[in-house]
Amino acid sequence: MIGYLLRRLLATIPVMGVVALFVFLLLRLTPGDPAAILAGDNATAEQLERIRSSLGLNQPIYVQFVSWTNQLLHGDLGVSLISHKPVLEMIGQRIEPTLSVAIATIILAIIVAVPLGVLAAWKHGTWIDRFVMGLSVLGFSVPVFVIGYVLIEAFAINLRWVPVQGFKSLSAGFGPFFERIILPTCTLSFIYIALIARMTRAAMLDVLGEDFVRTARAKGVGEVAVLLRHALRNAAVPVITVIGTGFALLISGVVVTESVFNLPGIGRLTVDAVLARDYPVIQGMILLTSFIYLAVNLAIDLAYSLLDPRIRY
Repeated sequence: MIGYLLRRLLATIPVMGVVALFVFLLLRLTPGDPAAILAGDNATAEQLERIRSSLGLNQPIYVQFVSWTNQLLHGDLGVSLISHKPVLEMIGQRIEPTLSVAIATIILAIIVAVPLGVLAAWKHGTWIDRFVMGLSVLGFSVPVFVIGYVLIEAFAINLRWVPVQGFKSLSAGFGPFFERIILPTCTLSFIYIALIARMTRAAMLDVLGEDFVRTARAKGVGEVAVLLRHALRNAAVPVITVIGTGFALLISGVVVTESVFNLPGIGRLTVDAVLARDYPVIQGMILLTSFIYLAVNLAIDLAYSLLDPRIRY
């Protein structure tokens, strides 16, 4: 296992290198000029050239790439072209809302979806199964922003239980933090509950038909023990895959929810950087997202070996 982990960690180096090269070339070769955005509509050619020179944009592409790579090797993602702040500092200021929503969403989705999936598989063909599958279809069908606005209307405007928008850090107290994170969490949880419940149900149906499950029941093992200790553990591999992938998607793709609930997360930071052609911020965010996916894949592999002793690396 240790040798496998070392090989996987070493393999991330060329992967991140390819990602860095692709991102750099993609941003440099697409239309648009950040110098024109910084200078404004009335800028003269001399002003544009002066800005390009100060930013290093008038240098050959390979020179810019070597300079940027050297910064990366020293742990420096560069400085924003718009705010003139270090990219790492900007990400650090925005990461807490996104991580808070992502972690809370995954926890809530697991707590609700896994029991629903197990119950649907156990009661396969009954009204319980049809209800869970109908709920899953609804979760997949309704757009996230619609769910968000409905929850805001019901719980923030009509009932006044929670604030409409905004974010409070956990350091400000658990109460204010919870009040502002509960609605975004519930909004995002709909689709992930649907996804995890469907995957859990499908995996459980496959396992419940296996010989070892029939043997356990024939030996007099209780139904709860059969479902949880025998069936669910053997059905957990595809479920863990969906949960891990879902967490990575949450980190990188919550921009709609952040916009609806006015959360200052990294999703909105990325969109703002794209609109402003802020190269360092865009590059930093894509590299961060790629690293998160690699880390999640490694964590999934570790979970496989813990849940299923037949898996060896």
